[in-house]
Amino acid sequence: MIKREDVFKIGQFAKPHGIKGEISLVTNCDVFEESEDPYVVCEIDGILVPFFIEEFRYKSDSVILVKLKNVDDEKAARGFSNLEVFYSLAELDEEDLVGEMTWDSFIGYKVEDDTIGEIGEIINVDESTLNVLLQIDYKGEELLLPAAEELILSADHENKRLVVSIPDGLLDL
Repeated sequence: MIKREDVFKIGQFAKPHGIKGEISLVTNCDVFEESEDPYVVCEIDGILVPFFIEEFRYKSDSVILVKLKNVDDEKAARGFSNLEVFYSLAELDEEDLVGEMTWDSFIGYKVEDDTIGEIGEIINVDESTLNVLLQIDYKGEELLLPAAEELILSADHENKRLVVSIPDGLLDL
């Protein structure tokens, strides 16, 4: 059984493309090139289910047209529209991982400041503005931390921990 902590979000399926079962995957990840038998994971009725990729091709820098095995027509592909798409952490090397992850892949990570210590857990990601914000449960209150790579000192994906450098005064707001 696939667990949520074993995968990370790589994008979202959009709409079907054509009539042969292809579907548009909106993503900034390039994870399929290195896998011999690539697959994605989608949440169906609360269960993470793997779907093997028959073939894929790039439509643009941010859209991959994906043909899933046993999804052979537009109607079947339409059932995947708007589903979040995940990829197995086990399929990637640690050094490849950071560049492929999206910010909401960090939901559930514990955040530790390099001087203060443990701050709390990332409970959500706010991408509604130009500046992405990590929503952290800080002593029962919501702390918004800018999702900026320069603030992240290290990421331990195995133990789901981020070590950050919180700007002075942010905890006082």
